[in-house]
Amino acid sequence: MLVLVTSTFISAQPKSNSDVKDGSVSGRVIDAQLNQPLPYVNIVIKDLNNSIITGGITNDDGTFTIKNIPEGKVIVSIQFVGFETINKEVIIGSGNYKIDIGEVKLYEASTGLDEVTVVADVSSIQQRVDRKVITIGKDLQTAGATASEIMNNLPSVSVDQQTGSISLRGNQNVRVMVDGKLSNIPADQLLKQIPSTSIKSIELITNPSAKYNPEGMSGIINIVLHKNTQIGFNGNINFGLAYEIEPKFNSSIDANYRNGKFNFYGSYGNNIRKSAHEGEITRTEQEIEQNFNILSNNKSHLFKVGIDYYLDDKNTISVFTNQNLFNGRTNVNTQINYLNNISLNQAQTMAGNSENDSQQYNFNYKHNFNDEGHNIELEVDYNTYDGFGDSDNIFFSSQRPNFREDTDTDRSSTTINLDYVNPLSETAKLELGLEARLFDTSIYYESDRRERNEIGEYIPTTTQFDYMRDIYSAYATYGRKLDKWSYQFGVRAETVAVESDAFKKDLASNDELFIPFKNDYFELYPSAFITYSPSEKNSYNFSYSRRIDRPGVGQVNPLPNWSTPLVSEFGNQELRPQFTNSIEANYTRQLEKGSITGGVFYRIIEDEIQQAMLIDRTDTNRLIFTNLNFDNSTAYGVELSSNYRPTKWWSINGSFDLYSQTQKSIAESFDTNQEIVLNTVEVDNVAWSTRIFNNFKVSKSLSLSAFGMYRSKSKNIQFDSKDMLMVNLGLRYSFMEGRASFSLSYNDIFDTMYAEFTSERPYAQLGRFNWESQQVSGQLSYRFGGGKYRAKSRKQRDNDVKEGGGLF
Repeated sequence: MLVLVTSTFISAQPKSNSDVKDGSVSGRVIDAQLNQPLPYVNIVIKDLNNSIITGGITNDDGTFTIKNIPEGKVIVSIQFVGFETINKEVIIGSGNYKIDIGEVKLYEASTGLDEVTVVADVSSIQQRVDRKVITIGKDLQTAGATASEIMNNLPSVSVDQQTGSISLRGNQNVRVMVDGKLSNIPADQLLKQIPSTSIKSIELITNPSAKYNPEGMSGIINIVLHKNTQIGFNGNINFGLAYEIEPKFNSSIDANYRNGKFNFYGSYGNNIRKSAHEGEITRTEQEIEQNFNILSNNKSHLFKVGIDYYLDDKNTISVFTNQNLFNGRTNVNTQINYLNNISLNQAQTMAGNSENDSQQYNFNYKHNFNDEGHNIELEVDYNTYDGFGDSDNIFFSSQRPNFREDTDTDRSSTTINLDYVNPLSETAKLELGLEARLFDTSIYYESDRRERNEIGEYIPTTTQFDYMRDIYSAYATYGRKLDKWSYQFGVRAETVAVESDAFKKDLASNDELFIPFKNDYFELYPSAFITYSPSEKNSYNFSYSRRIDRPGVGQVNPLPNWSTPLVSEFGNQELRPQFTNSIEANYTRQLEKGSITGGVFYRIIEDEIQQAMLIDRTDTNRLIFTNLNFDNSTAYGVELSSNYRPTKWWSINGSFDLYSQTQKSIAESFDTNQEIVLNTVEVDNVAWSTRIFNNFKVSKSLSLSAFGMYRSKSKNIQFDSKDMLMVNLGLRYSFMEGRASFSLSYNDIFDTMYAEFTSERPYAQLGRFNWESQQVSGQLSYRFGGGKYRAKSRKQRDNDVKEGGGLF
């Protein structure tokens, strides 16, 4: 009877519905606290027995449409890491085959009022329109105690274990931000101060839109921290210790209190570490051997205090300050051995001290209009940097006199942003902005490199270097979604004024040298993004952007950046910026137990900045490194990354990347008559690397991890680097109902991580450097407080200074 009644009912419906056996469910998912769309949320369609029928994910604007759902009652399960799962029952049929469940608000998950942050067990990788987002789970927190240590676990990212410099896609021309904010603190210092347990996600923005500042060939790395900004009192405390040859200690505490219209927050972090390095470089034809032993002892302290004031539902004022104190000592012992004439052997001891004080002051005002997502925001950011360094250089069995160097640096930068966002409709959005960036630095250098005078006094040489750069810019972007297609086009216009003065005085002869330099230019930086999503599981995107790498102060400063008995580096005051036109395409496939993303990129680099190697005319055994502009060059690469969960207790994150770049430079050398000749050098470098991270969940509280990385051989203007291999092991144990956790890691268990290289220009050389790669690290974290309502989210900004210098 039931079948008969049902058949009669269906046959009585209009023909347009009687032929339809499958239906669809659509809707939009938003973050309940931030009132912003949530992309890549899992939408799972189940039957009443909880068996999965089909599913998909939300788009960048939070919308979704799941098709091919059979008739009957089904459960729509909306799931996202860190948020509460929502289940809705709907009925496909009865004249309604296209169900629109409307707007669904997701709230942060909580196991109770005591929960502060929710951390996923397993890290995930998501490819969005303009960035790759790596959500940091408990597995990657096991990989290292600080942000610097877990960076090498990420696809396409590498951290130099000697200098701490970071690179993306094999290039160090990358901007590093924390919560979208610029900082005067050097990136290598900052990354070592951020505990891995404080990181929520890391965004790799390889082709930023016109809304972002255009600095950095490789793009932007943005570290997003957990926000302990819930109702009531909340916080987190961390302790970390690492050891191989020398101890390394870090700790941090952050807390906030929110009640009514105010949210007060503050944090303190420190990093106290001794580091030992050793290495050797041999000039094979000349039979000269250089041995290095380096011991550094650095201490840094970072303080942050801020307040958010919620005037009403539409207006918010926020202010914060960062204060960073750094003190470091470095001792370098260098031995020069002439194997064919030991009477020429010499040695140098360099004892250096450095200290700096960085301060940041930030003001932010945001007004929300009546329409959702319609707002205007003003931000003013002021940074200062005051640093002092000195070094004593003592030579043994050498004709070079002992000397002392003192360097005093004062730097300030001011950034003013005004941003306007208007969602013109449900499918279109317009963004406009104005920005002013004012940068000013002054470096005073004094050295007593000259011989003593007749009464035994050193006669110093002084140099004053002033560098100013003012940038005024405006941008506009327009985006729209059309069914399965979405696009965004934008352009940024900049006018730049650069002025520098170098003044040098020799107090022995009273000789003075004044070198002024100016460079004013106007540039346009267009960007374009196109995305095609033919289904919930497949997505294609294409992007283009024009970017710039402005020379950093270290690259234009004519003062010596560093010096050894056989090598010195100086800046080039007339160095011009280089420009990059970058094209990128990506494909993302959602799998039943994970996802896979593949991509390719191609770059055309104009006025490329490369290091040049010159022979010191005062001592032909010595080299001088500097930077010059060269002709255009190209680079391309391929990337593949995936996260997959074969079983409930085993998860895998893996990646492969290959890049190629043609580099051009000049290098002086000796001909057969021992005359100095200038050579044009062109190097074609093809390098690749692969990473795989395994996490094994032994129990609810205990998980184990194993990480492996291989980096192939590579070439640059100076050296041919040999391949590298590293294998790390780790564990993580949580206790006290998830409030506390302990992580332990053992890195480079096979002792295969070191830098080995060869060179033919201008001398045949081979060398190797070792550092404390076999570290054992422990990290203890504890969360306290209660509440579950989040406060204001900060906007994203980036820095504009290109890193430069460094021996290797």
